[in-house]
Formats: sequence, structure tokens, C-alpha cells
Amino acid sequence: MRSIDRNSRTRVTALVALVLMAGVLAAPGVAQGPPPPYFPPQQLESLVSRIALYPDPLLSQVLAAATFPDQVPDAARWADQHHYLTGDALAAAIQADQLPWDPSLQALLPFPAVLDMMAADMNWTRQLGDAFLSNSGAVMDAVQRMRRRAYDYGYLRTNPQIVVTPGPYIVIAPAAPAMVYVPIYDPLIVYAPPRPGFFIGGAIRFGWGFGITAAFRPWGWGYNRFDWDRHAVIVNNNTWNRTYVNRNTYVHPYTVQRYAPERRAEGHELHERSEREREGYRGGRERVEEHGRREERGRQEEHDRRR
Repeated sequence: MRSIDRNSRTRVTALVALVLMAGVLAAPGVAQGPPPPYFPPQQLESLVSRIALYPDPLLSQVLAAATFPDQVPDAARWADQHHYLTGDALAAAIQADQLPWDPSLQALLPFPAVLDMMAADMNWTRQLGDAFLSNSGAVMDAVQRMRRRAYDYGYLRTNPQIVVTPGPYIVIAPAAPAMVYVPIYDPLIVYAPPRPGFFIGGAIRFGWGFGITAAFRPWGWGYNRFDWDRHAVIVNNNTWNRTYVNRNTYVHPYTVQRYAPERRAEGHELHERSEREREGYRGGRERVEEHGRREERGRQEEHDRRR
């Protein structure tokens, strides 16, 4: 009888252990949720093609900002409305408005054209952000492959706006650290062999330069770069460790103060433009539109020549 009781207790104990073990093994799967999306190399190359030739400091900010796609349209709107402000005046306006977006988005406010590009193609922005969160190393590898093509075909070279350093990894830095230029190029041209007679030197152009003064350091400027060998993205002198798994909890360290979205309900007013600023805005808007028309004419002429 005692033997039967002992056997029963043994079986019950083993059953309880199996149940507990099954619960432990199942728990991580519940906590992790769906796996990160997968992007094949060719798709990654397509995603990064329009930004792969950006200077490293700007590219790092774009990749980080793309992981907050829902904040992009509002940031692009604010940047467009305040594009007449530059340098310290712009940094002061950003601080004064106590903007609720992630600092990576605020870091791009000096570049309204970049934010406008991201806001105009939200499907691309979301995919870029998801790819960067899922596998930042694979995204960096895709950037290097596209840079290598542009360099090997002769398009990507040092010029008055950027310094291109070839090697195992191609580094693109601003020629003047405090002045960042956004390259303008057609991915269908710069990643393909040049046709006979094509002027390679005109394939990558540069518009206005944007002064990034010391006032922008709270948003990571001056401390952002790539460690290509380690597959690390450095933003504000810290490795960007936001991933698809921890995207809802990870907070990247910045020195800029963060503000909650609901702070406007407390009576905070946004930066008001003076009449002089509004006049400057209207004049600046006209210049931007004229610049866009010139760019469109140039693209059409190039298209006609290629035909």
C-alpha cells in the first residue's frame, strides 16, 4: 500500500514539474510577440538607395527618425513652417515650442526637404524604420553596397561639400563639420554604369547647406556617426540600441529635454511668427518653389537626353 502511495506521489510530482516547465518555455514566446519582419538584401538596397549617399551624420539621424514614422508628418509640417529660421535661432525655436517628438525627429528639423521626402512616402519611411529596427547591420551593409557601386562607377567623389574616404568601408563626411549639405541624385543613374558621353560629375548635386551649430548638440549633432566595422550606429555618442523587440520600451539617451504630447493641453503656446518672420517665410517659400522647378526642369532635360 505504501509502495502504491509513493508511486502515485511520484507521478503527481513529475506531472506538476512538466506543467511548470511547459509554462516557463511558453512564457518568452508570449512576451516576445510576432518575430521581426525580414527584408531580403535586394529590398534593403532599394530602401536605402535614396539616402545611401547622405553624409554619415545625417544618415544616422534619418535612420533613427524613420523608426518613429507616426511622428514624421507633424515634424515635416513644423519644419516647413519654420524653414526661414536657421542656426541658433532655429534651435531656440525648437526648444521654445517644447516639441513632443523623439529627439531624432527634432534633429532633422533643420532639413525640411528631408522630412518632406519622408512624409511624402510614408510606406517607404515605415519600411525603412522597420528594417532598421529588425536588422540594423543588414541595413548598414546595404548602404555600403550602394556606396560602393556609386564609387566604382565614378559618381561618388570628394568635392567642396563632402569628403569621401574609400576603404573596406566608404565613409562620407561633411567637408565642413558645421555645414551639412544634402546630396540630390537619381538612384537610377548613380548606381548604374554611366553611358558614353555622360557627365559623371553632374550626377550628384547639392542644394543649400544647413548650418549645424553647437546649439544642436542636445539632439546628438556632433556626436553621431557609424562604426561600420562593428555594425554600430552612434547617436549622441551612444550606440543606438532600439530594436524591433524593445521598440516600445527603449529610450535612447539624449541631453535634450523631452516633453509629453499632452503638454499643449496645459496652455503652452507654440512659437508665434512675427510679421517680419512671416515675410521672410513667404520669400523663402518662393525661393524653395523656384528651386524645385529648376530641379524638375533639370531632371526632365536629363531624361530627354537619356532617351
